[in-house]
Amino acid sequence: MTLFARTKKLLDLCLEVLVIMVVAVLVLDVLWQVFTRFILNDPSTWTEELAVFMLIWVSLLGAAVALNRGAHLGIDYFVGKLPARKRLMTEVFVFACIGLFSLLVMVIGGVQLVAATLELGQESPALRIKVGYVYLAIPISGFFLVLYAVIGFAERLAELRKGARDERRHVTRADAGID
Repeated sequence: MTLFARTKKLLDLCLEVLVIMVVAVLVLDVLWQVFTRFILNDPSTWTEELAVFMLIWVSLLGAAVALNRGAHLGIDYFVGKLPARKRLMTEVFVFACIGLFSLLVMVIGGVQLVAATLELGQESPALRIKVGYVYLAIPISGFFLVLYAVIGFAERLAELRKGARDERRHVTRADAGID
């Protein structure tokens, strides 16, 4: 296993563990909210805000996990009906769009948003934490989306090139009467 493969595997594991932890905190938070509201008849003031923040983190980081696993939302039905070469070309285009959007909007724009929000010192009303820390989910998930988009792009491009080489080899053999 190459250093790149080991590093990617470690990053994948860290990301998935982080998503699991955020989901666990979200579940516990919502359970506490229900308990305090319906059993104690004294609703907690901070649980709703924490649930919203955890939902932001889990949805953005979960999108990166889904992209890595090939389980992202898409219209696979139509793409799956395409011939192999056109399907791969479509996937190359999609990964390029995902990578470009994630880099420009989520990473670069997200870092600027986090910096501006931290500089302004904006705090959440109930938890009194800086909102910039909540917004950190944007550039962090953007980094993973860019990483997985570049990997997907490179893999599909390699498949396209391999297919083109195989087609040339097949045509050459057919011309020579070998097949």
